[in-house]
Parts: sequence; C-alpha cells; structure tokens
Amino acid sequence: MIEAVGLTKRYGDKTAVYNLSFQVRPGAVTGFLGPNGSGKSTTMRMILGLDNPTSGSVTIGGYPYRKLPNAPRQVGALLDAKAVHGGRSARNHLLSLAQLSGIPARRVDEVLGVVGLQDVAKKRSKGFSLGMGQRLGIAAALLGDPQVLLFDEPVNGLDPEGILWVRNLMRALAAEGRTVFVSSHLMSEMALTADHLIVIGRGQLLADMSVKDFISANSADFARVRTPDTEPQLREKLASALTEAGGHVLPEQDGALRVTGLPLPRISDLAHEADVRLWELSPHQASLEEAYMRMTQGAVDYRSTVDQKAGLQQQPQPGAQPPAPVPGQGQPGWYAPPPPQQGGQPFAMPAPSAGPYGGAPGTGPQTANPYAQPGAPAQQPPAAAPAPQDQPQALTKQAPATPAQDAPQAPAAAPAPQPAPAAAPPAPAAGTAAAPAPADSTQPEDAR
Repeated sequence: MIEAVGLTKRYGDKTAVYNLSFQVRPGAVTGFLGPNGSGKSTTMRMILGLDNPTSGSVTIGGYPYRKLPNAPRQVGALLDAKAVHGGRSARNHLLSLAQLSGIPARRVDEVLGVVGLQDVAKKRSKGFSLGMGQRLGIAAALLGDPQVLLFDEPVNGLDPEGILWVRNLMRALAAEGRTVFVSSHLMSEMALTADHLIVIGRGQLLADMSVKDFISANSADFARVRTPDTEPQLREKLASALTEAGGHVLPEQDGALRVTGLPLPRISDLAHEADVRLWELSPHQASLEEAYMRMTQGAVDYRSTVDQKAGLQQQPQPGAQPPAPVPGQGQPGWYAPPPPQQGGQPFAMPAPSAGPYGGAPGTGPQTANPYAQPGAPAQQPPAAAPAPQDQPQALTKQAPATPAQDAPQAPAAAPAPQPAPAAAPPAPAAGTAAAPAPADSTQPEDAR
C-alpha cells in the first residue's frame, strides 16, 4: 500500500504539491488524474524517492522507498519511457537492470514475451517507436515481479491493440492483489480501467473516491423523453405534466425532452396518466470526462484561446453575406455533418465537372471546341479564323484552294454594292472545314 501524509513540495517560490494526503490500496487499479502542471509527476517522483518532499512523508508498505530492502524487487515503475541508453538493445537494457537487482537472466526473456518485444530483443532501442519504447518501459517495471506498480501515462503512443493489452494487464495485476497506481489524461481509458480515483489540481487533493461516486458527485443524470414528432401538442402536454410533478424539463435541439429530478418509472407513469405515447424513454449518465472537466475547470493553469489570425484573415468583400451559422454547432455532443453524398453513395468520388465548353468528357452530346483544328487532310493549312462581326462580307469569301489545284487563281473582283447586310450566318461547327461560299453571279465568268 502507498500512503502519503501532508505531502508538500516547493521549488523556490513555486509550490508544486501542497498538503497532499491519500492512500493507494492493493487489489484495485487507482487512477491518478489532474490537469497539466497539477503535480502528478512530482508526487510520483517523491513516492519513488527521486525528489525529497519539503514537508510530509510518503511510504510504501510502511517504509520510505529508500529504506526498502531490494526496492526493485518490491516496486516497479514507469515514469519516463525514454530513460534508456539508445545504444543498448532491448534485452541488454533489461539484463543490466536485472543484474543490478539480483534478478535471474531468464526473467528478462519472460518479460520481453509479456510485452511482445521478443522479436526485436536484439535491436537497439534508439530505433524504437514511441509505442515500442512504452512496451520496453512496462517490461522494466515488471522485471522484479513487484507487488507495487506505478505507471505514468503507460498507453502514450500505443495502438488500439496495445491500449487494450495495457488495460487488461492493469486489471489482471490488481486482481492478483497488487497495488496499481496509474496516471493518465485519457478519461475514456480510465473509466474502463480504474476502480478508484485520486484527483488533484494545483497540487491539492480534489477527490478521493470510486469512479462511480466521482461521476455521480460531479454530474447530473437525466432522462431523455421523445414523443411523436407529428404531434407537437403531446410534447407540450407531457412537459406540463412533468413540471407539475416536480421535474425539470429542458427541450433538446432534435425535439426530445431532457428531464431531471424524476426517476424513469415516475416519468412513464405520468406519460400514461396524461395519455401521451412515448417514442423514447432512456436514462443518460454523464461520462467520466464530463465529470472531470466540471471538477477541474477552476484548477487549469494552461488554457487555450481562440486563434484570431491577426493580419492573416482575409477581409470580406463589400456587400458579401456572412456565412450562415451551423445549427447546433458548439453545443455538447455536436459533430460535423458528413460530406454531401454523390448519387446515394457517401464515399463515391465526386462527378467530373463539365468542361468549359460543355458536358463531361465522353458523356452525351458535347459542344464542339471552337479552337480545334479543322478536320481536313494533313497537308491542308488550318482554316482562316472568322472575321469580326462588323465585317460580315468577309464570311462569304471563297475558301483557300487545295494543294491539288496547281493553276493560280485570278484575283477576286471587288464585291458589288449590296443592300444593308443581313444577320451574320451562324458560325460553322468547330472541328469541320467551312464549305466554300457560292460564287457571285454578278461577277465576270473568268472571276468566278
């Protein structure tokens, strides 16, 4: 058992831990929670004799750590997974620790198998990933088969399989009657692993109770009630009945009702008496994270702020409408909506966008590209570009001669005066050569 009495630690004018008293009992996993800078690591270092307390005391099994006979055989700890000589292999690192504590070498191979590092036992630890380093640190803590174990952020860097393995390992060690003291910032993992909680803030004790009691003391349970959406008058009728019975009713954004102050059987009876059909009646309990945030909100030293993006944010254009607010954004339990679906397939690739001249490539009729080369023999030069609209007579000129016509052509006569020009004919379809215009019947025979 670990026992701290009036534990205080000061660094100059900075008080890291103040008058901290608690007990960590065997046979249970005790979670050690607190914001960054609250004194968790300092407390663990004092438990292991790495720091001397300014005042107070902490003992393990009734003795300070430094007075324990062969302490590595009685206490195992993981405080810093990087406290390893990078040039040593995993096996040599554990072997050196075993030789210092009188632990047989066969135990090294056993713990390497327990943590899953037997295949990389001969590799240098400097090439290990963060998760592999955590496994090596856990192996060092288990090396002496101790009765008391301390872990500071043991799941940091582990994959989901490794996190599950650590969770099961902690509970198995506690089931054997060992004392397990675990510090972590992962509230969801602590809710599944820990049996008891010790919570500190700014070096002082905030809570020392079971997980269930901690959640109940720092959150409000509620019932979620839903009536038929097509009959809003039933919701109003039920809300009035619940309020008259002493309940507190709040509307949810999706039309349901959040009811506190009344047990579920009582809510069901009141709905039956009011002749109101229910589509949902479910209990809701706050999570450990919600309870933790509520308790420690006044003991947080490092708070984030909103990024103002000074000098980087573009100014809106004059007359531009501000973006519409997203319903429910910022409320508890809100998540960003999924991306728009494409043809009923939420993960389908977006449809190819239409080109600048018509539909998507290869689908349906397309508008021809006016800049494409004309479909003529390879030797033919490209057709002349159409003249501007203010010179419609240029559209009636004869197309240039083909290479097969070797004889030179007589220069075309000047066009005869014509009445007001008619509307310009439609431009020829792109990709096809313009048909030659018919010769003017008023011109001489040799000029045709």
